[in-house]
Amino acid sequence: MSAKVRLYVEHPLGKGQTVELTRDQAHYLFGVMRLGPGAQVCLFNGRDGEWRAEVAEAGKRGGVLRAVEQTKSLQTPPDLWLLFAPIKKARTDFIVEKAAEMGVARILPVQTDFTNSERIRRDRLQAHAVEAAEQCGGTFVPQVADLQRLDTVLDGWDAARRLCFCDEVEVGRSSALAGVVASGAVLIGPEGGFSERERTRLTGQPYVDVVSLGPRVLRADTAAVAALTLWQQAHGDWR
Repeated sequence: MSAKVRLYVEHPLGKGQTVELTRDQAHYLFGVMRLGPGAQVCLFNGRDGEWRAEVAEAGKRGGVLRAVEQTKSLQTPPDLWLLFAPIKKARTDFIVEKAAEMGVARILPVQTDFTNSERIRRDRLQAHAVEAAEQCGGTFVPQVADLQRLDTVLDGWDAARRLCFCDEVEVGRSSALAGVVASGAVLIGPEGGFSERERTRLTGQPYVDVVSLGPRVLRADTAAVAALTLWQQAHGDWR
């Protein structure tokens, strides 16, 4: 019997490894999905690949799974980061979910001069990244960082990492990404775009590629998907 349910766990995974479930996980497997002893579940932890497991014990408040065999090796994404300015809650959730699905290694919310949101729930966004990996068959979960000022991030930037700066004022400019890179990042601005001060700083950096995302101004969540698609096609594992 093949496993249709995928579950992210923190535990190490290996043949014969037992995994104790949290109360929420037990509720999902046994209360929502109606699984019982002997049922098959796919487990992953972002380190040991995907494992087929069997339900060894099932209860209302907990349970135990036992790993049987590895079904996928760990599939690490390209060394790609997504930097984005948080927007409305549902659309920020969408950006994080799609970034996890599309294969990024790290997600960095940044506060720009025109960012409306001054805080995020990092734990909630990390949970969305986990859920996206569970649903899309991924074995890796990108880390969601705490919200930082864009200036602070740039102050500590490693110049070896190319930064794709998606600027809405560059509508009509070529969308081609320059060169071949081993590590990169995509920067998406807020609904109000970037300030002239930020634009001047970014365009003056040798590691920055200024990119247009086509002839129309895109919403921030659409822009994130479009930019990640361009990067993955040019430099990532979609080629």
